[in-house]
Amino acid sequence: MIVALTRMHGTENRFFVLDGRETPVPDLIALAKVVCANDAADGLLAILPSALADARMRVINADGSEAEMCGNGVRCVARFLAENDGRDDLQLETLAGPISAHVESRDPFVVRVGMGPVHVERQSVAMILAVPIPYRYVDVGNPHAVMFVDDVDAIDLDALGTAFQRLPAFPNGTNVHVASVINARTLRVRHWERGVGQTQACGTGAVACAFAGWEADKIVGRPATILVPGGELGVAVADDGTAELIGPAIREETVAVVAA
Repeated sequence: MIVALTRMHGTENRFFVLDGRETPVPDLIALAKVVCANDAADGLLAILPSALADARMRVINADGSEAEMCGNGVRCVARFLAENDGRDDLQLETLAGPISAHVESRDPFVVRVGMGPVHVERQSVAMILAVPIPYRYVDVGNPHAVMFVDDVDAIDLDALGTAFQRLPAFPNGTNVHVASVINARTLRVRHWERGVGQTQACGTGAVACAFAGWEADKIVGRPATILVPGGELGVAVADDGTAELIGPAIREETVAVVAA
């Protein structure tokens, strides 16, 4: 079976997008592992039929594991549907629940995503190699551990992210982020995503860091600007207290691959 995949990225968080609404692919996990390994992509975004929304989005990480949600991925899927189906407002079904997206502009292409409720827990402490590491657990429909540090570049993020996956508090693993304060409304962040490793951006992680920053009084301004290795994201709070993520969606090219 030959399928068409579109290379896209949101602040350099890179994906292949598959429209599987008319021609289902039997093994999305196998496809994701192959194409991501060959192209250094972070995951496969599958657009599927939905009885509850305009479409269903599945997020398959590079290692074949499945994520509940992906904020950068939603922006890419929103652009794909806007350009192919003519929809600037849409609802997506995800494992984290319904997600809304609105195309803010087309030149440049910017998408605002309604991320839903965010739950920030009080500060906890993880023991990593007998060293206490303070962090905040944040639920954005998927799990995040956020640590505030003076210098994000001074952290061995691969070692830290791997160590967090072994903690009993995270039986299904967690995304790990280090953040430093630039000013009252700006954070600089680095991301380690379960199933992928370090990434240039993490949409749900940017939201988690902003809300953790507000909860800890590290930042006060809203919306917040989150500087990630791949660019800049905005995190706002809707009138109902839920999160909104604003950022670019870049479409590169469509390629044909053979799927088993």
